[in-house]
Amino acid sequence: MTSAVAARVAELESILVDGLAVGGPVYIDQLRHAYRPWPFVPDRALVTAAEKPAWDDYAPPPMGWLARVLTGGRRRAATQARARFGRAVRAHREHEELRLAALAEAERRHAVAEASRREQIDRHNAQVDQVELGVEAGDARAVADYYQLLIEAAPLPDGLPAAVDVAYRPDERRLLVVRELPTVEIVPVVREYQYVRSLDKVAPRLRTAKDIRRLYSGVVAQLVLRTLHAAFEAQPPGLVDEVAVNAHVSTRNRATGRSEHPCLVSVTATREQFGDLVLTRLEPRECLRHLSAVVSPHPWDLEAVPPIFDPDLSRYRVVEPQDAAALLDGRPVLLQLRPVEFEHLVRQLFEAMGMRAWTTQASADDGVDAVAVNTDPIMGGVCVVQAKRYRKVVPPDAVRALAGAMDDKRAGRGVLVTTSWFGRATHEFAARHGRIQLIDGGQLEHLLAEHLGLQVTIGPLERPIPRQSGRSGRSPDVAPPAVNPPPL
Repeated sequence: MTSAVAARVAELESILVDGLAVGGPVYIDQLRHAYRPWPFVPDRALVTAAEKPAWDDYAPPPMGWLARVLTGGRRRAATQARARFGRAVRAHREHEELRLAALAEAERRHAVAEASRREQIDRHNAQVDQVELGVEAGDARAVADYYQLLIEAAPLPDGLPAAVDVAYRPDERRLLVVRELPTVEIVPVVREYQYVRSLDKVAPRLRTAKDIRRLYSGVVAQLVLRTLHAAFEAQPPGLVDEVAVNAHVSTRNRATGRSEHPCLVSVTATREQFGDLVLTRLEPRECLRHLSAVVSPHPWDLEAVPPIFDPDLSRYRVVEPQDAAALLDGRPVLLQLRPVEFEHLVRQLFEAMGMRAWTTQASADDGVDAVAVNTDPIMGGVCVVQAKRYRKVVPPDAVRALAGAMDDKRAGRGVLVTTSWFGRATHEFAARHGRIQLIDGGQLEHLLAEHLGLQVTIGPLERPIPRQSGRSGRSPDVAPPAVNPPPL
């Protein structure tokens, strides 16, 4: 147990060095995935046929002279033996039929899984091909997508977020990166385990607060440097001369309970400045100071610093619409859609309902998934949309974040769409606000069928067991009965 903790700490302390071990420039071809079929390896019990019954095992034993004289006894013994043998043969045949059916089903499931895996790889490679064409054409959005794919593809230890958001300014050859950081809980609180003889048990010895802070600040610094390194290693080098990184952490304010995204590190470096560094021999925190980075004095306490650039990389970064409805076949399961597919499907729904909608990018967008415009001259206006592909109840923070996004975008209405359901607190907040509409999974199914002609199913939800709460007897996480949504 102590060795496992030590190995984890060593892994966290070598994030930067391990990332450099890959070595060499990074090309777009390295982003493509090769499909290699996984062999079908069924359970041994499914491929091993049971031994057939043998008559010799059931034939009556040789009889003495008296039994041979008594013909009836001999016939009775033979009849009973043949009956036992017949039952064994039938049981063997039924067992083999079940075994072969189970083997065929296992092979079918393997084939379906392989087809799905190959489809995912083909979809990823098609995205890389599209990005490559955009990079060759000098499209700024494609360049940003290219660098985002490269940075997120870099291997990291388990538990460390790989998510980044990227924008590209071609006129300055400058790359802007918003990096997601782990919280301080990534550092093991246990330093070692000891056997206590008097109690006859293994007891943990905790790490000091000073050591936890040292390790966490080191993790933060290494991740920022890894991000800079990945950006400068990407080929061709002429695309980017400068990289700026804001490193944020997603957390919850302990005093207010509200979700926050404070910036802990903000740094910018030119290719020339970063090229002078010997990354295998430097101390990451000192290196950030050398680069004149803005670093939180107490990152473990989530003390924020002012970022060098606005973390909202684009107020409305419009992406090309996808025909998500055309990709759906049969009775699709919404929870099996990718987040971007679900958001595009919601966009198509809004357009089918008479609105003009543009889907924004999936991250760092102020909580906005789409900005829809109602062209009605009286009831029209800007509407901010959030699409939540959830299995559990949507937390109240989501509707509060939507209200804040509405204020920021000066939107007249807001819509929160989910595959799951809303709790009482969310419904009460929306009712008090007056300009927020909630669409739960049941309503979404109805709207998709009515406006897009799609018969969909949500998928398995993780509903809580209702608890008695006051006079109403309803759990606070269980939404009131759904009603048909008013027109947007």
